[in-house]
Amino acid sequence: MATNTAALAEISTIVFDSLRPAALAEFYRTVLGGQITHSDDDYAALDADAVQLAFPRTEDYQAPAWPGGTKQMHLDLKVADLDAAEKELLDLGATKPAFQPGGGDWVVLADPEGHLFCISS
Repeated sequence: MATNTAALAEISTIVFDSLRPAALAEFYRTVLGGQITHSDDDYAALDADAVQLAFPRTEDYQAPAWPGGTKQMHLDLKVADLDAAEKELLDLGATKPAFQPGGGDWVVLADPEGHLFCISS
């Protein structure tokens, strides 16, 4: 059994490389709520209450490959109704990759710039 230890650090911000920072911040504001605290062509920031998200413009950004390839991390989001949330997220501009390993327990989606995230209830 693991025991609690003093933290060396705490997460302050999750940063997403982006081609369109303002649009990506707005997507996540719609999904997570919160307030966009900065938004221009080069950088956007979202205060989503429990977490800060930042979106710097990255000229050579390439979306992660799924499955395999360059995928390095993803967000897991808990939703009240999996089917309803999936539909709403797709309507907001998310996409659903063909490969879905969750067996119906979760759904893998990609934001409008290809960053992967999973939803589950």
